[in-house]
Amino acid sequence: MPHTPTSAVPSPHAAWWPTLRSPLWLGVWPAVFIAAMAVLPMLKLMWFGVHNTAGYDGNVQGSFWLGWLGVWGDDYLRARMVWSITQAVVSTVLACLLGVPVAYVLARRNFAGRTMLLRLLMLPFVVPTLVAAMGVLAWWGPHGVVGRYWYAPGSDADSPWLLIAGNLFFNLCVMVRAATYGFAAQSATRLAVARSLGATPWRAFWRIELPNAAPHIYSAACLVLLYCLGGFGLALLLGGQAYATAEVVIYTLVAHELELVLASQLALWMLAMTGVLVAVYAKLHMRASQPRLALLVARRNTRWHSAADVAMLVWVWGVCVLVGFAPLLAIVLKAAVAPAQAWAVLWQADTWQAVTNTLRFSAAALVVATVLGVLHAACGARLWWWRMWGMLPLMISPIMVAFGLLLLVPQWLDQWGLLVAAYALLAIPLVSQPVASALAGLPTSWVQAARSLGATPARAWWRVTWPLVLPAVRRGMAFAMASMLGEFAVSLFLNRPEWTTLTTFIYQHLGRPGSLQLDRAWVLSALLLGLTAAVFVLIEPPQSSRANEPSGADRA
Repeated sequence: MPHTPTSAVPSPHAAWWPTLRSPLWLGVWPAVFIAAMAVLPMLKLMWFGVHNTAGYDGNVQGSFWLGWLGVWGDDYLRARMVWSITQAVVSTVLACLLGVPVAYVLARRNFAGRTMLLRLLMLPFVVPTLVAAMGVLAWWGPHGVVGRYWYAPGSDADSPWLLIAGNLFFNLCVMVRAATYGFAAQSATRLAVARSLGATPWRAFWRIELPNAAPHIYSAACLVLLYCLGGFGLALLLGGQAYATAEVVIYTLVAHELELVLASQLALWMLAMTGVLVAVYAKLHMRASQPRLALLVARRNTRWHSAADVAMLVWVWGVCVLVGFAPLLAIVLKAAVAPAQAWAVLWQADTWQAVTNTLRFSAAALVVATVLGVLHAACGARLWWWRMWGMLPLMISPIMVAFGLLLLVPQWLDQWGLLVAAYALLAIPLVSQPVASALAGLPTSWVQAARSLGATPARAWWRVTWPLVLPAVRRGMAFAMASMLGEFAVSLFLNRPEWTTLTTFIYQHLGRPGSLQLDRAWVLSALLLGLTAAVFVLIEPPQSSRANEPSGADRA
């Protein structure tokens, strides 16, 4: 056998990306972009707040840092912080209680419509925030299809359960798909041995199946908690003033009261909490993404004989329909019963200008996010701290980023490239995380074999690695495009009249008095829902509907 030089075979930690050999500099571009678009605006806004505080009392450090610690001393701010944490925890617990049993049935049972159900479960996740809020109101709200029977006649009182219902609508699919993959990727041999040794199905579940699926469940729960804690759009529309979260308070302080110092102090606390969650999620997600080729997918049962089997099937469809699909159907119903005057909004020039802006901004940002996201994932798929840097846009409030950009580069406010760059920043984690998971989950021996046969690092990447991670790239692009089509927070602040997107156009109708404006908002919401669903289906084909958990991006 001919001797293969040691240098011809890369180390296991460098096998899936050619960056440790030559193009290390490629990983610098996404890192610099994230620093320029996320870190610098936040620092600029904080500096602006401290600098302006000095003009009032001359005590920069005392006024800012003591104020930062004193956020918890203010009754209103403390109540908003406590409510933000409470609604996030309650939503996460409910997502686990509802989603894990559904995931187990999907992983262990075959039934008619199972594949379609797994694919449809991703639709709530990619629905724009504004559309999701409208759907929750149409279904659970005081004048909704179901909510009208729970509220007093004519009542418009705020309810904490509306925001929690919105969180479940968005995040139940994250928990279900992650846990489904965890329960499906089980060792059939271990389960058979346990049963042959006398273990009951219940005992085998607690001792074998649940521990093996736990990394996927924990990482999904951490992601759901992160989404619920840092969400802005749902809290703005569903929480109201009585149940405003910290993100909504930050928006109010900056946009309406110009309290930049107080907003910066509150944002620092949110940054600290979300930063911890991102670090934990990065570690858990890497653990769940390790190569699992030694595991055999456990066989699903096709027998449905007992009443318990029927009850499980009813549970699965009931949870998915009531929580995930009914709000979307309610939007379609509200739009269908809207008068002809409301439907006339579709033929207005302003509407099609908003559609054009939405498509061109999102398409341009998708190109930037895809290139930078793949480069970031390829340069550190197995490094948790590098993944955490890629998820930095999840840690910083998009509201603070938008206002930081206003202060940092005011001379660029007339350039639509700034809005596209902000879109791309929020979409990078959606692309980089699934690609990084796919890279980390591939055995290093395949690329080592290609290298030992004389393939260069670039050729090994193009001929071996790229075809294997291409489904993950397409899945990330689908999530990114769907997310940017419905982006709301950044568009709300960096918007110009000629740059109006569909989300801001709908929000403008909601802010105008009259039932006709509300009916037009329902029609426009249905239009945006159809556009998002069509784009998602076009980018992610049906064969990509394997039950992999989404890696996420900010739902603000």
